[in-house]
Amino acid sequence: MAGTDIEEVDFEIDEDELDTSPLPEVATDQLSLLVNDLHVSYRVFGAKKVGHGGGRRRGPLARILRRGTESSLVREVEAVRGITFAARHGEAIGIIGMNGSGKSTLLRAIAGLIPPSSGTVHVAGSPALLGVNAVLMKNLTGARNIMIGGLSLGLSSAQVKERFQEIVDFAEIGEFVNYPMKAYSSGMGARLRFAISASAVPDILMIDEALATGDAAFRAKSKARMDEIRKAAGTVFLVSHSLATIQNMCTRVLWVHEGRLVMDGEPKEVCVAYRDFVHARNDYRAATDKSTKASKKK
Repeated sequence: MAGTDIEEVDFEIDEDELDTSPLPEVATDQLSLLVNDLHVSYRVFGAKKVGHGGGRRRGPLARILRRGTESSLVREVEAVRGITFAARHGEAIGIIGMNGSGKSTLLRAIAGLIPPSSGTVHVAGSPALLGVNAVLMKNLTGARNIMIGGLSLGLSSAQVKERFQEIVDFAEIGEFVNYPMKAYSSGMGARLRFAISASAVPDILMIDEALATGDAAFRAKSKARMDEIRKAAGTVFLVSHSLATIQNMCTRVLWVHEGRLVMDGEPKEVCVAYRDFVHARNDYRAATDKSTKASKKK
């Protein structure tokens, strides 16, 4: 849990740039996803002991002899702890929380990319996970990545070719589609990933931070595309540190903290509670740091 990263939370973008039109209603009671008591743990190998200072300095031979034992240290990390919720067709669900809270791990478990330690995930349909760090091949051109990404989403090569120009136009990358992706800016890469993932109209679209790199026009297009997916009986998950974006694009919000589901409800209510929590935590840390510095001066 990276609880010390709370100052990195980016609460807002320019709200004047947001489309404040109401989200379209999609009336349905049909479940698209059921997460039941989900736990996800993973092991970190070679973890170092902490809390014992620098220790005695060892010579080269001693370090070589101890290398095997030190690297065998294993630390168990509980990234998701007993999360339960249900999602319905037509919902746009935001997921918020501090860095290291388990948001991205939760999405990857839903997408089937990480096996649960315990609990179950039942999905009605095919999920597509879009992340800023999604595995596209940086040494290949955008055009090749469009084909690879489209095929991985279940489209035929003919369907990818048919939608190729639409994807390029949506991503706003122009002639860069013929350049290797390693030449792209982070914003261009994120826009292309969104365009690829949304081109197939997946049953469940999961977006991990991708919209944070787009400008106002791209966010408006993304919102319209998300609304189209919802109207087609799809479900959208959006992870973002921007509470303005979450309130603008989502019909429901999950607040995850230290791997646990803290709150599940209406976007404005959950975002206000989360903002108050982080501000209070920041204030407490600032007061603690000030007290510590004062005591050291004495």
